[in-house]
Amino acid sequence: MSKLKEFLKGTDLILFFSCLIASAFGSLMVYSATRNEALESGIPLGRECLIMVVSAFIGIILCVLISVFDYNSIERIALIVGLICLLLILSLFVWGEAPEDRPNARCWLPIIKSAAITVYFQPSELAKIGFLVTFSAHLEKVRHDMNKLLNVILLSLHALIPIGLIILTDDLGSAIVFGFMFVGMMFAAGLKFRYFGVAALALTAMIPVIWTKFLSNFHRQRILAIYYPEALTESVYNARIYQQQRAVNAIGAGGLFGDGLFKGTYTQSAAGIPVNESDMVFSVVGEELGLVGGIFLLILLGFICIRIIRTARLSHNVSGAIICYGTAFMLASQIIMNIGMCLKLLPCIGITLPFISAGGSANLCVYLAIGLVMSVYRFNKNGDTENLNLYGFLTQYAE
Repeated sequence: MSKLKEFLKGTDLILFFSCLIASAFGSLMVYSATRNEALESGIPLGRECLIMVVSAFIGIILCVLISVFDYNSIERIALIVGLICLLLILSLFVWGEAPEDRPNARCWLPIIKSAAITVYFQPSELAKIGFLVTFSAHLEKVRHDMNKLLNVILLSLHALIPIGLIILTDDLGSAIVFGFMFVGMMFAAGLKFRYFGVAALALTAMIPVIWTKFLSNFHRQRILAIYYPEALTESVYNARIYQQQRAVNAIGAGGLFGDGLFKGTYTQSAAGIPVNESDMVFSVVGEELGLVGGIFLLILLGFICIRIIRTARLSHNVSGAIICYGTAFMLASQIIMNIGMCLKLLPCIGITLPFISAGGSANLCVYLAIGLVMSVYRFNKNGDTENLNLYGFLTQYAE
């Protein structure tokens, strides 16, 4: 009992249960989005919903386990973590698979592939967590001289390596999230504004190169469909905007209170919104729970981000704060981009809504990040919480 009390004393229960509520809410939305398909197949849960629930459950267990180990000891194996994530991304160039409509998007690694079931893993999701560990450790080492030009260059290269590799797999959404994480973590660490100014000018100058060399024709068309539809033929425009237009129609149809759970016309239709269990899951919320449901979700996700930032301010060292700020920027950027896509304010680039969208990799890995944040909370909240050094624990276990 004393150990349990000690564990609960050092656990950010508010953050933990907020995440559980978000996952339960998301599972309900995914269940609604896949309900008719499951019923037609004679099964209680659709494949996407089942994978989401199982992966979130595994993620929650790992989250709790990670939270009891000192994040400083986890960062001591940052090089190993980084190498594993790098190898997983590189493996995509050999074994990665892509959907039929986007043959260049080799973002998924087949883990189980048989006639009965196929399970994929998206390495970029785990790489985000690896980046939190490695980049925070890097910043901790150069914390006193991070504004020296050489250190800024090395930190930039640290971020550009995974970003570049992920762009080559045609996973533009994940690459943008990495970019937001990098900028946010550098800002939080105290990088001088002149470097941001130089980077902004350089990025602006490179826009023509990025547009012509780094963006596929598919991505260019999706961007033009939102901001300059006149540049596209009517058939191309209709094809690229169809998914988002249906999502906007569904959200608008929901009104203030929604059509009711499992009663959304677009959500429950066989010809509804493509990928509404994942990228377009906010349309399910808007149609069936209305504006009230959408606001509730935004408040819940916003509260999780604020709670993580609060933990960052408790940290006694740079690495702990950067882990938390990086996690907050990761979640916030995905929330903004996903909902922006659903509202037809941003181009559709394939970003999941944290805790809410279907997807095994995303739902498992987000809890790894929350586990790191909870570790920062535990080992900075007070000084009497038992320090479970990871290296010492593994050594003792091996003995």
